[in-house]
Amino acid sequence: MNRRKTEPGRRGGIQNRPPRLAALPVPFAPLAMTNFLALICLLALVSCGGKSQETAEGEAATPVQVAVAKRETIHHVITAEAVVYAVRQATIVPKISAPVKSFLVQRGDHVREGQLLAVLENSDLKAAEQESKELYEQAVAANENTRAATMPDDLTKAKSDVSAAREGMDAAQKVYDNRAALFKEGALAQKLVDDAKVSLVQAQSQFAIAQQHLASLETVGRGAQLRGSQAQVDAAKAHYQSAVAQASYAEIRSPITGLIADRPLNLGEMASSSAALFSVVDISRVVARANVPVAEAAEMRAGTPATIQGPGAELTGKVTVVSPAVNTNTTTVEVWVEARNTGEKLKPGVTVQVAIDAGDVRNAVVVPAAALLSSDDGGEKVMIAGADVLAHEHKVEVGVRNGDDVQILSGVNPGDQVIISGGLGLDDKARIEIAKAGEDEKK
Repeated sequence: MNRRKTEPGRRGGIQNRPPRLAALPVPFAPLAMTNFLALICLLALVSCGGKSQETAEGEAATPVQVAVAKRETIHHVITAEAVVYAVRQATIVPKISAPVKSFLVQRGDHVREGQLLAVLENSDLKAAEQESKELYEQAVAANENTRAATMPDDLTKAKSDVSAAREGMDAAQKVYDNRAALFKEGALAQKLVDDAKVSLVQAQSQFAIAQQHLASLETVGRGAQLRGSQAQVDAAKAHYQSAVAQASYAEIRSPITGLIADRPLNLGEMASSSAALFSVVDISRVVARANVPVAEAAEMRAGTPATIQGPGAELTGKVTVVSPAVNTNTTTVEVWVEARNTGEKLKPGVTVQVAIDAGDVRNAVVVPAAALLSSDDGGEKVMIAGADVLAHEHKVEVGVRNGDDVQILSGVNPGDQVIISGGLGLDDKARIEIAKAGEDEKK
C-alpha cells in the first residue's frame, strides 16, 4: 500500500506546498533582529584589521581646528605696565616764615608761570625796604657832592701851592746868584752866600712837595677818593636791593604753568620756610615709567616711537630715557615714555600700558596666539595635528608677541598644523578630527 500522499502542484496533478516554519512569539522578534545586527557589526570590526588600537577600542575622535605655521615678518611691539608722572612739577616753599595774609588760588586751579598765588604778612619788611631806600639816596647825593665840589677845590689849592712854591724858588735862585757874583768880586762875605744857598735849597724842597701833592690829587688821591665815594653808593644800593628782595619773598608766585595739586595751609596759618605751601604740576605732558626685562630693554633707544594706553586715553609719544643700570631687586630696566597729554585725560599716579615699537623680525616662524597652551612644568606648549590623525604635544620657546600672532623660536617648523581650537585638555597622541570653523561647535 502506497502511503505517500500526493499534493497539489506535483507531477501527476498533485500540488507542491512549502513547509511551514514554526511561528516565533511576537515579543522575541526584535531581540532576534538586534542580535543579528550586532553580529554584523562584530564581523565588520574584525574585518578592519588595519585600524589603530584606539579605533579598535572605540575611542571617539576630538574635533579640532588647526592653522598652518608660517615663516613671515612679525612686528615687534614691547608692552609693559607703567605709572604716569608729570614731566614738570614744582613744590613751592616760602623763603621767609610769616602768617598767610591772603590766598588767591584753590586746589585744581590752572595757573601761569609768574602768577601771584598768595601773600604773606610783610609790614616789617616794607619798613626795612623804605629805610634802605633812603640810605641809598643819601649815599648817591654824597657821591655827587664829592665829584662836583670837594675834589675841584682841593685840586685848585694844590695848583696854587705849586705856583707859589715855584715863585719862591725862583726868587731864592736870583738872590743866590747875585751873592755868588759879588763874592767873586770880593764885595760880599762868604757867610751871606751860604745863607742864600740854604734859602734856595728850602725853596726847591717846598716846590717839589707842592708838585707831588698836586700829582697825588690828579692821580692817586682823586681816584681813591672817588672810588671810596662810589663804594659807599654801591653798598647802600646792595642793602636796598636786599631789603626789596626780602619784601618780595612775601609774594608767592608760581614758577611753572600748571595745576595747583596741593595747598596744605589755610588763611592766617603760619607759613614756614621749611614746609611746602603749594604743589604745582604741569600735566600737559606726562611721562610713563615702566620696568622692562633686560633682554627687551636692549632693543630700545631714546626716540623710539611708543604709545601710552590708560583710562579713556591713548597717547602717542616716544622713549626719552632707557636707564643704563639694572634694578637688582627686579632685574629690570626702567624706561620712560613721554607724550603730550591732550585734554589732560591722564592724571599722575594712574597705571597705564605702554607699547614700544621695536621694529620688524624677519623670517620668523609665526603661529596664532590661540595655539599656545600652558605645560605642566610651567612653560608653554602647542598641540600639532600629525598626518596619523593624532595630536602631538610639542614644548615651545616663544619670542615676539604681537596681537594674535606669536613667534616660535623652537618646537614648531614652518608648515606644521598647530591646533588652535579644541586642544585644551587634549592628551598627547589623542585621536583627533580636523574640522572647519564652526563645525566642531555643531558636533
